[in-house]
Amino acid sequence: MQKRNLILFIAASLDGYIATKEDSLDWLFAVEGEGDNGYSEFYETVDTVIMGKKTYDWVIDNIEEFPYQNKACYVFTRSDIKDTEHVQFVQGDIAHFTNKLKQQDGRNIWIVGGGELLSSFIEEQLIDEMILTIAPVVIGNGIPLFKEGHDQTEFTLKRTRTFNQFVELHYEVKT
Repeated sequence: MQKRNLILFIAASLDGYIATKEDSLDWLFAVEGEGDNGYSEFYETVDTVIMGKKTYDWVIDNIEEFPYQNKACYVFTRSDIKDTEHVQFVQGDIAHFTNKLKQQDGRNIWIVGGGELLSSFIEEQLIDEMILTIAPVVIGNGIPLFKEGHDQTEFTLKRTRTFNQFVELHYEVKT
């Protein structure tokens, strides 16, 4: 059985934010990329997506058709929410649930977002790889990629690529 990796694939501003305080990504879409900036290639490597409830709400409010229909999709929430056709809502221990997923047969698992969930994954040392796409824009404040107060985590650079104005950094977590 091949080990399933938990991968963060996300874009951030040059000053380390993943969205504005108002949850806007307008700054990201204003940057000139190249094709889909590696998204399709990455998307084919995963069969499972996980995200927090705030990210799920943003997707529902801003994207016409649910984009992860052909993947197993889990949304972590503190509320009791009924599953939908495309999403299973998960409450409880994030580390236990995620470690069970990682033990199952399958392809990689994508952490879509957001900041709160990512913070929990870092604390629990669940992330195996990070593919970070940097946009050449400073937004000044917003939702940080990494919250303060985490233990030091070290990464090994696997590769870099550019997509016009974007730079992709692909890291593995050092073990």
